[in-house]
Amino acid sequence: MQFVPIAVIMFVFYFFLIRPQAKKQKEQGNFLSTLKSGDLVITQSGILGKISSINDHIVHLEIASNVQIKILKSQVLTLQNTTK
Repeated sequence: MQFVPIAVIMFVFYFFLIRPQAKKQKEQGNFLSTLKSGDLVITQSGILGKISSINDHIVHLEIASNVQIKILKSQVLTLQNTTK
């Protein structure tokens, strides 16, 4: 009988904390796998740029004319909204 409250707490912990975080992480992984050259993106640090090249772990991001930086692919947050 003493095990029931612990089991309930573990159940709640899983469904309200662990499961949503795992789902979000999976969605982010799927998003990162769809990135391609020419995409306009926003990084987690707020840098806006266009992907000039991409490989497994590194993205070359053009942030101004003839100015490129290398960032980790995992630091790309989202695509820029190009509609005005």
